[in-house]
Amino acid sequence: MPLADAVARGLRREGMAVDVAYDGDAGLEKALMTRYDVLVLDRDLPLMSGDELLGHLSADGALTRVLMLTAAGGLADRVRGLELGADDYLAKPFAFEELVARVRALGRRATPAAPPVLRGAGGLELDPARRTATRDGRPLDLTRKEFGVLQELLRADGAVVSSEELLDRVWDENADPGTTIVRVTVMTLRKKLGEPQPVHTVVGSGYRVEPA
Repeated sequence: MPLADAVARGLRREGMAVDVAYDGDAGLEKALMTRYDVLVLDRDLPLMSGDELLGHLSADGALTRVLMLTAAGGLADRVRGLELGADDYLAKPFAFEELVARVRALGRRATPAAPPVLRGAGGLELDPARRTATRDGRPLDLTRKEFGVLQELLRADGAVVSSEELLDRVWDENADPGTTIVRVTVMTLRKKLGEPQPVHTVVGSGYRVEPA
């Protein structure tokens, strides 16, 4: 579906990990298997309508925030979507900038607020809002994935984060779980962080950064 692909491309450019389903059945399966922060749900889906999908999620007690898209922008339609359990409502056609703003707003409501700046041992500081990272005040020139990995490790506050968890949180469903992409990204991240190395491997479990 052109709209789904266009939305996915745009959200990925904004640094978000995005999975796509082209019909209601596939969407429900993904939504029940994966804890998404935000679900952008088109009301006019084949096989199972967006209304039906939303009803199943509400009955299942899913915590995912839902932004419903629809070609009908009347008050009655908006009320119906909200009654079904949608958290927000956007009529088509819409400005992509507005979609991004609403997704980000719902994402902030979906998860506990992160501290303004994440800190770890070795003078590490990461500001999720400004997308900046430093070590002992020295700016770190990180790729998007390196930044995402470091952010997840610092959020864990000293706990071990597995490769599978990093793959799930930093990449999207198109990433092959059989690849070494996480290990390679951690390796390049370590090179940029320098010595003494703050990212430690816990054999058989994953990676961790000591808390500040």
